[in-house]
Amino acid sequence: MNNFEISNCLDSMQIIVDSNEQPSARALKRYESFCVPYRVQKIDYGDYTYNFKLPSGKWIYEPNTRLYPPVSIERKADLVELSQCFCQSRERFAREFERAKQNKAKMYLLVENASWENLINGKYATKYNPKAYFASITAWQARYGIQTIFCKQETSGKIIKEILYRELKERLEKGYYDSEVEKNGISIDVSCGS
Repeated sequence: MNNFEISNCLDSMQIIVDSNEQPSARALKRYESFCVPYRVQKIDYGDYTYNFKLPSGKWIYEPNTRLYPPVSIERKADLVELSQCFCQSRERFAREFERAKQNKAKMYLLVENASWENLINGKYATKYNPKAYFASITAWQARYGIQTIFCKQETSGKIIKEILYRELKERLEKGYYDSEVEKNGISIDVSCGS
């Protein structure tokens, strides 16, 4: 793709929210802070990914299909919710990251209302041992190649959007979707003639 096509793809970006995300006032506030359109659809792993229009005008991910995206963000409301994933539903949580790993997807783990300091010092409302909790997260990072991001609740929507935008931009510039362009439409030549 040329620079003009890449720019148009980026301008068309929307965020896909996994259909398992619970609708709430808090969620709607997060979605509004994306400052790009969003839609709800089933994602095989993670809670958020991107979508965009190819130069042909076709969306890279069509509605009503299950997605196996190259990048996804798993969001947790706080350290309490994340600890439940490591303690009560660890196998299910691991299967989600295994599916991403099998698809060679890049995963981010975004935890709202959290910090490394609160995690290490046990400043959360569960009985999960701080050393065990810290070990679980760092082992998850090593095992699945994920990046963990702690943030405030009010900034999570902006962080989600920026991560997905930058990931899409990198993939477009590196030609990750060029085969889709060739399959779905003719590239527009906007270079100056001699």
